[in-house]
Amino acid sequence: MDTLNIIYLVASMLIFISIMTSTLSARLGVPLLLFFLGVGMLAGEEGVLGIHFEEYSMANFIGQAALACILLDGGLRTSFKSFRVGLKPAIVLATWGVFATVLALGVFVTWLLDVDWRLGLLMAAIVGSTDAAAVFSLLRNGGVKLNDRVQATLELESGANDPMAILLVTVMIAMNLDPASQSAWDILIMLVQQIGVGLLAGAIAGWALSKLLPKVHLAEGMYAILIMSAGMAVFGATNLFGGSGFLAVYLAGVAIGNTKVRATEHVLRVMDSFAWLSQAVLFVVLGLLVSPSKMLEEWHYSLIIFLFLLFIARPLAVSTSLLPFGFRPREIGFISWVGLRGAVPITLALIPVMSGVAGADLAFNIVFGVVILSLLAQGATIPFMSRAFHVWVPTDAEPKAEHEIWVGDQANITLYEFEVKAGAFAIGRHPQSISTKVNSRDIAVFAVVRDGYLVSVDEDTMLKVGDIVWYALSGDWAASIAKVFNNSATQYQKTSEFYGDWLLSPHARIRDLPFYNLATRSQNQNRFGKTIAPVTSALDSIFTPPLGTSGGLKGIDDELIGTLSAASHQTVEEFMLDHFKAEPVKGDEVRLNDSWSLIVRDVDGRGRLRGIGLKNHSES
Repeated sequence: MDTLNIIYLVASMLIFISIMTSTLSARLGVPLLLFFLGVGMLAGEEGVLGIHFEEYSMANFIGQAALACILLDGGLRTSFKSFRVGLKPAIVLATWGVFATVLALGVFVTWLLDVDWRLGLLMAAIVGSTDAAAVFSLLRNGGVKLNDRVQATLELESGANDPMAILLVTVMIAMNLDPASQSAWDILIMLVQQIGVGLLAGAIAGWALSKLLPKVHLAEGMYAILIMSAGMAVFGATNLFGGSGFLAVYLAGVAIGNTKVRATEHVLRVMDSFAWLSQAVLFVVLGLLVSPSKMLEEWHYSLIIFLFLLFIARPLAVSTSLLPFGFRPREIGFISWVGLRGAVPITLALIPVMSGVAGADLAFNIVFGVVILSLLAQGATIPFMSRAFHVWVPTDAEPKAEHEIWVGDQANITLYEFEVKAGAFAIGRHPQSISTKVNSRDIAVFAVVRDGYLVSVDEDTMLKVGDIVWYALSGDWAASIAKVFNNSATQYQKTSEFYGDWLLSPHARIRDLPFYNLATRSQNQNRFGKTIAPVTSALDSIFTPPLGTSGGLKGIDDELIGTLSAASHQTVEEFMLDHFKAEPVKGDEVRLNDSWSLIVRDVDGRGRLRGIGLKNHSES
């Protein structure tokens, strides 16, 4: 009994310490998953507690269950809207991208380690796929908003690339143990079975569960347990039939999460806790398995392999996968950089060890080193690299938080939280009438919190800096209200720096814009030998930028004039769509010349442009 209690104590303390490191992780900018691994390594055989743990089968069991839970939670939070811009490229990345990565890395590893090519390809297959746990955690909690195309592609890829990785690992294990047991036909059948059964099982289970949820009335905490148990059942059943349980449970989560019913909000809240617990347990257990001294012996190999993967293998796979879909070089560069490795490679590295593959221990230690380097170098630099590759978008026009309250089986109210920032337009105004642009019938004050206490709202209540206001909204006013509560000057500066100072209607025609009319005047004046200076002065006076900007339309040249003249009959939207090879998203840019750009400010659910910014780079 004492032994059992010691296990309870040690296990719970390890998880407790792992979670408590989250505050330190945020301050240092180091991914929390890396702290989970560190806690496990410190508690291991060569660490402070000296726990001897070599239960690879148990670790594999925990790893599979935890990854299934993480993928289920990731699917629940994946909107069907992301399929519009990310599904096709993600599928190619999850299949050809993984294969190309494994092929290039396998050849390099075979040469570097001077091992049999089968072992080299096995090691490459283990680290060939991106990790859903790392991607979902770091992208959604990394403090940066990526453009929808990049975000959707990375998340869908990480949720769908496990079948190809598992297939390649399985095939290469068989090739190492019994080379004559696998033929090209067997491999093809296995691939079709993994993907086909996984797709079918996930779609059927997701559809059935999405229909079941609205008809079941349970205590709030039971909904998530119901979905969790159903997801694990789908995972296990799909594996039994030879399909990819990971793909099936992810797709089931997508179908359930996109069905808005009374239970959805409760499921998301509790599943978030399940997912974090799964990540903590998984990475702590994996940390217990590794011996730091053995890993350090192979550290130089881990570093070289990681660098090759980061700068050659991954970019090669990503570029060949995404170029046909019209992705721009900076987007390809960022997606190549964020090919995060995490729990999946380590879990896959356990299988060769349990199977008795020669050289499996070497592979495990090297893979573990690659994962640590990936989390440290790639995971910690996501905010910086998103700006370096210019794939981020401003997020000021968003509420601080939102919650759905269901008042009936088919009726819900969404509550939005806003905080009054210093310099905001809302300061000194009544919370019910903060903006003339918002229809007062569509907005109701739910609560006002000041210094941690509820404030009784009457006709004399005026908002102060730091106040928290909750609204119940019936219209699409969240973005408009967020602008009122944020610092208007700071918000405008961030928005104008990104989108430019001028807002254009997508339905306006090029020939109707003052920009076009005066630019063509400058062309005519130049033909008669006159200077362009008077025209730019006219532009400055007629096309006035918003208050607080420097003004002036500089950078008019022959390239700009020619571009606008050729498209004079088109609307701004038509002109931009002609230049896009991929579905448009916020932040997409069309360069008119070295000085001027048109930038997408907003896109509706059908991919139609709703707002366009005009930016002068010479004044940035």
